[in-house]
Amino acid sequence: MTRHSIIALSLILLCFSCGKKEKDATNEGLRTVSDIAVPGMVLIQGGDFSMGTNDLNSYPSERPAVQRKVESFWMDETEVTNKQFAAFVEATGYVTVAERKPDWDEMKLTLPPGTPKPDESLMVAGSLVFVAPEGAVSLNDISQWWQWVPGASWKHPEGPDSDLKGRETHPVVHIALEDAEAYAKWAGKRLPTEAEWEYAAKAGKNTRFPWGDELILGGQFKANTFQGSFPHQNEAIDGFMGTSPVRSFVPNDFGLYDMIGNVWELTADWFDAAAFLREKAMAPPLDTAMSKCFNPENPYAIEKVIKGGSFLCADDYCINYRPSARRGQDVYSGTSNVGFRCVKDL
Repeated sequence: MTRHSIIALSLILLCFSCGKKEKDATNEGLRTVSDIAVPGMVLIQGGDFSMGTNDLNSYPSERPAVQRKVESFWMDETEVTNKQFAAFVEATGYVTVAERKPDWDEMKLTLPPGTPKPDESLMVAGSLVFVAPEGAVSLNDISQWWQWVPGASWKHPEGPDSDLKGRETHPVVHIALEDAEAYAKWAGKRLPTEAEWEYAAKAGKNTRFPWGDELILGGQFKANTFQGSFPHQNEAIDGFMGTSPVRSFVPNDFGLYDMIGNVWELTADWFDAAAFLREKAMAPPLDTAMSKCFNPENPYAIEKVIKGGSFLCADDYCINYRPSARRGQDVYSGTSNVGFRCVKDL
């Protein structure tokens, strides 16, 4: 197998595969200001809502809308930052998946049967990094902008020669499911369910975006997304080429920052592209004895749902910067545009 083939194989694996309550008038009473408030978290009052969308200007996995009910919970105001994750690593000595040599027994679970093991020289610690091509490329070939970079990790987002200087308050990236769960457990929290995440992102609205039906409101950008011609020409009109510090944009009506854009966020739910169709009896039940996941673009996927889109979502390629948007993320890997936030039970 050639080196090019191995890299392509890795891309397929890692890419297809984060007391008394008083009302606060600024968010309709959804923030607790009593002595039981949890620092850095917002109390999300539970309720019923419409999950997914019936808007045809969306992706099939989001349709049709279904009704959900969630109980009250606490949610981090922001995505987990590099500074917060560094505190966890310092306290525990934890080593992330991207910093470890790949485990072939795990890798082959998400590859077609009979796939040969890559040469040992290629089995090195690293992660997938977005690298903008020099010019326009086919949008059907993700290897044109995603590169497997040895040495890339949460501490070195673009590779060994990069670091976190000046990015302490940016969301941590290159985080695999195992890493996010380990942090959450250490913090006394957990990952949100997909329903909790979407309920919190919509903040009581049923509009295309958390703030309304237009991406840009009053001439102001409300989230960190990609402006220009994807993937080679990011005009960065919103002020950011990559990730941005948390709280760079105004929060939604629940007081949560960056629920749209910046980085995708991991949830606790397995990804089933036909989940809502199944609920409406418009698709056969998922045979969970065979797999907990279903992704028609990757039949061997072992993926969790990620939500919110990222700084790479663009009008001409990826319109996932909406609360209803959903896609799968390989549980064994991270990328430079996936992070997470945590929730806590009452």
